[in-house]
Amino acid sequence: MNKTISYIYVILSAVCWGFIGFSNRLLTEAGMTLGNRVFVRNFGTLLVLTVVFALFHRQVFRIRLKHLPIFLGSGLISILLLSVVYFQCQTMCSLSVVAVLLYLAPSFVVLASAVLWKTPLTKGKIAALCVSLLGCVMVSGIFGGDMTASWAGIGLGGGSGMSYTVFSHYGLAHYESYTMIYWTFLVAGLGSVFFADIPALLPVFRQPQGIIGGICVVVVATVLPYIFYTKGLEGVESGRASIITNIEPVVETLVGITVFHEALTVWTVLGVGCVIGCVALLAREGRHEREAAAE
Repeated sequence: MNKTISYIYVILSAVCWGFIGFSNRLLTEAGMTLGNRVFVRNFGTLLVLTVVFALFHRQVFRIRLKHLPIFLGSGLISILLLSVVYFQCQTMCSLSVVAVLLYLAPSFVVLASAVLWKTPLTKGKIAALCVSLLGCVMVSGIFGGDMTASWAGIGLGGGSGMSYTVFSHYGLAHYESYTMIYWTFLVAGLGSVFFADIPALLPVFRQPQGIIGGICVVVVATVLPYIFYTKGLEGVESGRASIITNIEPVVETLVGITVFHEALTVWTVLGVGCVIGCVALLAREGRHEREAAAE
């Protein structure tokens, strides 16, 4: 796949993920519990993917049984565990701390890629990672707000970042991206049934916020970004792709300012600039690598 197209896929995935805060706010206003949010997001995604692939891409339903552990890992750890751990961390730390812990995920991906898959750890990648993390800290509001945390909460937040590294790498060595996505969410969707509270869920979907929020969290914030991200991984190294996805808090911040009229602070502007700068650094390094390979 063309490198430029792969980068566009990764950027689009981050933009879509940036709408998860908007979706969650609508679902919260409609009275949906955290367990039901986990269920709606994962099981709803499974239903949508099953219909779409049954109509247009039926080969995704065929896998070898010996590869089932890969999908169990990606579905239960990278998707379902990430949701549960992140939500639990929210009850033990302030939201600004939670956000920063989640955005440590690219650090784990870069380090894991270097150790496990011998991906080069370049100066440009390290610089982009540092600039990106600094931008996320600024955007999260941690410099301007109250910060509360516990060691258990910090451990859970770090775990949410660590679980992110499992997704996709091994599966893509054996299957195309669509197969990886479908079986990951088959596992996550079935696992999320244990978090469902159906009697409490039904009244939520009688409200406009519940319907809009449910569609948005399934289609915009889950189905599309995972398709885009997994397709992007076909042409972009995993550590670099993970750093680029830190565009997500920028999008989420801009949605909050535009839709919910949240305050635009100096720290927010600086943070947005840092995250955009990190993407520029990675793009510049990627261009130099392609030029060197062509010589």
